[in-house]
Amino acid sequence: MLWLTIVLILFIFQVATILLIEFRYPEKTVAWLLILFILPIIGFVMYYFVAKEYRQRKIVRRKGFRILDEMQRAIARNQDKLDTLSEAAGYEILQQPRLLGLLFNMPGAPITKHNEIEVLSNVEAAYAEMLEAIARAKHHVHFEFYTIRDDAVGRQFRDALVRKAGEGVRVRIIYDGIGSYKLTAGYVESLKQAGAEVHCFLPPLFAFFDKRLNYRNHRKIVVVDGKVGFLGGINIGDEYLGRDPHLGYWRDTHLRLEGDSVYYLQQTFLNDWEFVSRQKLSDPLLFPEHDCPEGKPVQILPSGPDVQFDAIFEMSFGAIAAARRRIWITTPYFIPDRSIMIGLKTAAVSGVDVRILLPGVPDSRIVYYATLSYIKELMQAGVKFYMYRKGFIHSKTFLVDGLLASAGTANMDMRSFFDNFEINAVFFDKKTIDRLERDFQQDMKDSDEIVMAQFEKRSRWQRGKEVLARLLSPLF
Repeated sequence: MLWLTIVLILFIFQVATILLIEFRYPEKTVAWLLILFILPIIGFVMYYFVAKEYRQRKIVRRKGFRILDEMQRAIARNQDKLDTLSEAAGYEILQQPRLLGLLFNMPGAPITKHNEIEVLSNVEAAYAEMLEAIARAKHHVHFEFYTIRDDAVGRQFRDALVRKAGEGVRVRIIYDGIGSYKLTAGYVESLKQAGAEVHCFLPPLFAFFDKRLNYRNHRKIVVVDGKVGFLGGINIGDEYLGRDPHLGYWRDTHLRLEGDSVYYLQQTFLNDWEFVSRQKLSDPLLFPEHDCPEGKPVQILPSGPDVQFDAIFEMSFGAIAAARRRIWITTPYFIPDRSIMIGLKTAAVSGVDVRILLPGVPDSRIVYYATLSYIKELMQAGVKFYMYRKGFIHSKTFLVDGLLASAGTANMDMRSFFDNFEINAVFFDKKTIDRLERDFQQDMKDSDEIVMAQFEKRSRWQRGKEVLARLLSPLF
């Protein structure tokens, strides 16, 4: 009986530890407790190495804010902070002072007004524009992606970066250790031999022993000469051109920016660069003057576990609460926390047109089944769901009335909101919002609406998989 008492005490200790550390995140707590019940000892070892709360790392947090202060001084010489939105421009968000106040008070993320925006809805065109910008680089190319493949597309970008490095352009590259785990050593070495600086963000083995394996840099950033920037959903690989036989045609949304907003893409890259390289860059040529006239307002929102403010989540929640006519969401992964669920249900019951567009062909089974587990509850409140049938949709777009539109790297899921390093752009001008609206409407034409009567015919086996996937989904 003594050994049973010892086992029980150890189990209670493990449960209590998880409850005390994860009490702020009920969904994550349930997921870890489920793993602990299935694998009593192994589960706790997994928790110890994988689930360390990143925000508790004060050194990392202080470093991030110190870099922010230093970069802000450089940026202040060039950018014009948008303290007020012009009444004459007719921005609809002026009618929502609370939401506008929230956005104005996002730490280190002012709304800037000297910007040009190009929405890239075709992956091939996005790659072409990125390669063209790289080819024109004179001073530096900053290249950061969650996934870089050693395939035809990956080698095309590698060759372009090798050429620029050979011309004396400073080429700096960051790739994520989990997202690019298949990237070959030869690929990286060829870049380094050409003079490019390459670093992995949290290599898997290092991240495991440092208890940060659960955190991933999901950003996709290209900055060329500090004047042209790209961000969005597209990584570097053949599958994004529809060459994956399972996923087929790939639909995504990427953005090309010029003007003040590029300074904040640059700032985010430099934050990440100091983290991976321990190099603090402050060359004024990283923030050159630009000739972009006063144009479209843009807000760049970086978000990640190294800061206390979940900027993309706060923006999304605030906009959902402010919606009066429509909320249109496109996301490949839909695993909302309870507050987003309540916000969407409340909006739909109040008569807001809430539509959520999801992939019909999943790239992750556990995420797909977890997503399905949320559909019935939201459909009963009036939310409409659509499954993209043309191929795989990877776009991450968010439209609320004419108030704002957002696009970038963050999915509508808890991992993107609270665990990943992400970056989104928020737009307020009618032209950009209308363009993203047209893309959404076209995607709906290429989708099938989920009908409740048909959806209810799912087998018990599938519903069981959905329940299990939902319980575990906060960890994936």
